[in-house]
Amino acid sequence: MVKIDKIYTRGGDKGETSLTDGTRAKKYNQRIEAYGTVDESNATIGLARMHTQGSEDDMLSRIQNDLFDLGADVSMPTGSKFEDSALRVTQEQVDRLEHEIDQMNENISPLNSFVLPGGSKASAYLHLSRTIVRRAERLLVAAAEEVEISPITIKYLNRLSDHLFIMSRKTNDDGKGDVLWTPGENRK
Repeated sequence: MVKIDKIYTRGGDKGETSLTDGTRAKKYNQRIEAYGTVDESNATIGLARMHTQGSEDDMLSRIQNDLFDLGADVSMPTGSKFEDSALRVTQEQVDRLEHEIDQMNENISPLNSFVLPGGSKASAYLHLSRTIVRRAERLLVAAAEEVEISPITIKYLNRLSDHLFIMSRKTNDDGKGDVLWTPGENRK
């Protein structure tokens, strides 16, 4: 269990932060950018949860915990002397997302156009979360070109964006309340 006694440490006052193994890194480091954006997506999922209930809220609660696992995974360099005790995202977490996507998608009709963010409040926040997860995924892929990053973390974020998209449709009355893109609508 994590215990936090003091909120400020002054350790980041000069533009650096500590990774989980104690290694110092610049705050603009790709790894830091990636897990910072994961944290941002987690915050917007918290906003979405203010407008969900039941199974959707349960799924989002699990996802928020997964995102903390993912942040811990990304912040622990591979090959560290603490590697054996590192918290790592697992394939089972990705599999659970896929299973939930399939379940939610069962009663949603196929799309004939792209979906614009909107409809219900929950759907709009889920779309916001989805776009931030996509940004986190791009940043993590970029970080993986510089340092070793677990490929499961990238897979998890990729699947999570799909999950949030399907959930946004589910919370829009199984897609009936989706706002669809009309190509060229305003070109007249």
